[in-house]
Amino acid sequence: MSDMKDIIRASARLALLRYLHDDPDYCQNISVLGDLLTAIGFDMSRAELETMATWLSERDLVVLDKTGPVAMVRLTERGAGVVAGRVVVEGVKRPSPTDIMKAAANAGRNILES
Repeated sequence: MSDMKDIIRASARLALLRYLHDDPDYCQNISVLGDLLTAIGFDMSRAELETMATWLSERDLVVLDKTGPVAMVRLTERGAGVVAGRVVVEGVKRPSPTDIMKAAANAGRNILES
């Protein structure tokens, strides 16, 4: 059985991937991601957030770009697969079937609008 910290980390990782998935550019700066995660109850330090982004990057779920004044995080195809439920990664919470259906509906709507 995982301890509570592991469960919270796995949920926060999925939440971060979802925020990137919902962004029109699939990309966001790390400060905004931190604010979004805090708004839903995942309050963490900047160092903890950067550690999480690095962890996701090491698993090819995001690309972490620290070349500018603010670190940017971009969703990869594999990361999008996690959000859609097509890819399972140890340490990232699996989306519920309801979440998967919502993501599919949003994707279909986006295709029709473009």
